[in-house]
Formats: sequence, C-alpha cells, structure tokens
Amino acid sequence: MDKQEIFDLISRFETGTATRMKLTMGDFSLELEKGTGTAAAAGPAPGPEAYAASPVAESSETEGPCITAPLVGTFYIASESGAEPFVRPGQTVKKGQTVGLLEAMKMLSEVQAPCDCVIEEILAQDGVLVSFGEPLVRYRKG
Repeated sequence: MDKQEIFDLISRFETGTATRMKLTMGDFSLELEKGTGTAAAAGPAPGPEAYAASPVAESSETEGPCITAPLVGTFYIASESGAEPFVRPGQTVKKGQTVGLLEAMKMLSEVQAPCDCVIEEILAQDGVLVSFGEPLVRYRKG
C-alpha cells in the first residue's frame, strides 16, 4: 500500500459514518478512530521526507491556489510556541521553503512551498487538527 492509498483511505474514513477502523496488511497496521482525536499506526512508517511535498489545490472557498494538508495532523505555523512563524502574508518564498509543520503520530513533517510564490493568507489556525487535503496556505505565483 503506497502513501497515496493510505491518504485516500484516511480521507474516506473521515467522511464516512464508521467510527473505528483497523487494517492490517503484512507488517503494516493502521488503526483509526473518530471522536477521540487519535490515530495510531504500527509497523514500518515512512520517514518525514515522504511527506515533505504538499499537494496543491484550487479551492472553491478561497481565491487562488492553496497548499493543502498532505495528511491528517496538527498544523503549526512556527517551530515552537512563541517562535517567529515560518511565513507571513505578503512574504515571498522559494520553492521547497517551509511554510508550516504538521504533526501526526508524534512525527513532524514540513509543509513546503510548491513553487516560488508570495504568501497571500494563512488559512489554517495554529495548533488545530486539519484534515487531508484541507487548504493551509493561499499563495500566488510570484
């Protein structure tokens, strides 16, 4: 099972009516539960580099392209509480520059700019759980 299939499975679980799901395939095990704010996985997990590239989507709710959440997790705009945010609206960033962090299963993954661009708006709140594919940052190519 590749990471996109896992993301699709998590997304379907989130929108479905089931409240608990467990999947085991060989050495890989994935367990999801709604209402508790937890998701656990056992077995070999991909490293942070597997989640470095964020999907980019056009959202009907926002104008312009958005960097979306590549996985379910808690979004952070800074490396720690009280620190300067990675980016601010109006700031020009380079392709691959970190614009936020996602924490999932006690693992931090960088959310990176998909291209050279100007940050228009931070859409997700700091420290809030976001869903797979949820818009995090709106940008314009610059």
